[in-house]
This record gives sequence, C-alpha cells and structure tokens, in this order.
Amino acid sequence: MSSTAATVTGTGRPGFAAAARMEWIKLGSLRSTRWALAATALSMIAIGVVTMANTRAPRGTEAARTFDPVNNVLAGIALGQLIVGVIGVLMITGEYSSGSIRSTLAAVPDRRRLLAAKTAVLGTVVLALGEAAAFVTFFAGRAALTDAVHRPGPGDAGVLRAVVLSGVYLALVGLIGLALGTMTRHTASAIGIVVGLFYVVPAVAAGLTGTTIAKFFPTLIAANSLAVAKPVADVLSPWTGFTVLLLYTAAALAAADWLLRRRDA
Repeated sequence: MSSTAATVTGTGRPGFAAAARMEWIKLGSLRSTRWALAATALSMIAIGVVTMANTRAPRGTEAARTFDPVNNVLAGIALGQLIVGVIGVLMITGEYSSGSIRSTLAAVPDRRRLLAAKTAVLGTVVLALGEAAAFVTFFAGRAALTDAVHRPGPGDAGVLRAVVLSGVYLALVGLIGLALGTMTRHTASAIGIVVGLFYVVPAVAAGLTGTTIAKFFPTLIAANSLAVAKPVADVLSPWTGFTVLLLYTAAALAAADWLLRRRDA
C-alpha cells in the first residue's frame, strides 16, 4: 500500500494518519509550545530537587509511618499541570483566534476525526514528556536527599506506580485543556476554567468541607491519590482516583466532540 493510499480515504479526504501528521507538524512548528513543554519538565525537576534537598528525616513513630518522600519529590506536578493544561487549550483556541480553523476544517471536514487527531498527538507528546519528567525528577530528587533520610527506590512498594501515574496525569490534564478549548473556542475563557477547576474551586472546597468534596477534583487526586507511595486517609485510592480522572477526560472530550460537530467554525 502506498503512503498516499494509507493516509487518504476513498473520498480523497485526509484519513486519521494524515490528519494526525498535520497536527504533529502544527504543534511542532510552534516555538512557544516547545518552550512550554521544556518549562514543564524543568519546573518539575527543579521543584522536586529543591523540595527533597530540604526534606528532613521524620521524628516520632507516627511521623515516620506517614512520611512519604515520593509525594514530596513529585510536588512540581502542581505547576506542571497548569502549563500542559494551557498547551491543550492553545492547541485549538489559537486556530480560532487566528481564523486558521477554517482552513483546518476545510482540509479535514470530519470534525470527529480532527479532534481525534489532536487528541492523539497532544496525548502522545505530553505523555512522553510527563513520563520523562516524572522519572528524571524522581531520580534527581532522590539524589538530593541527605544521608539522614531513607532514599526510596523504584522497587519499593507503590513507588513505580506513583511515578508512572504522575506522568500519565499530565497527559490527561493536557487533554482536558484541549476539550475545554474546543468547547469555549476562546483562550482566556478556557484558561480561566482550567485555573478554576484545578486550583480555585478545590481550594475553596477543601477549606469548607475538608476532603469530602475536594478529593474528587483532579489536583487533589494527583496530590493525594496518584503521587503517593503510601496510602492517604480519607481520599480516593490510587487506582480509583486514576479511574475517576479517565472518566473526567472521556466526558470532557465527548462534550467537546459533540459541540465541535454542531457549531459553525
């Protein structure tokens, strides 16, 4: 099968592979995207190293029982999620603001295919970045610990799961950002929702009800359920939290797909 036949449908319109290649080229051609992705990784590594360098050995039996340096080293996710969320938003709102979305839809009239291509490209890029950043952060932060603190190893209980799910979490946040950008078609509005959803509302909910409601928000799921090697009381378990995040992402993308196919460019 020729490359053309592999990427163009029988109607002469781009297939999924061709649409994904277009999105890959657009994403990679933006210098701002490359800088933002680099900032995500560097900020996570820097925060992890600084946090671990200032981590002291716990005192007392109870403190030692709950002490979790893995959770400390992955603290940079709180900043990284904002950057990848904005990247997801800009992946489509940038086209609406410039008017290039009309050209994109003319080239790929199947809007579901277009959103699927954007989802695949963004998800793959952020997943690769998230996993690389999470593992580099873990090992760099581990090396920054003083000799008085036990250094967690990837073979310790819950450690590998925490690092891997932290990288996956960033990819899911990027896709939620893409979905919000698709639904609002406006950069400022979508970023405002990202900030509210990931920072403001969970902080308010935590202040008013503790973990009763806040534990269902993505930021709290990442901090207390995914990026932990030791279970935390009164929050979702790691795999339950991960399942909830998958459902959030699927629901957001389904809503974005529904709106994209029913509105004019």
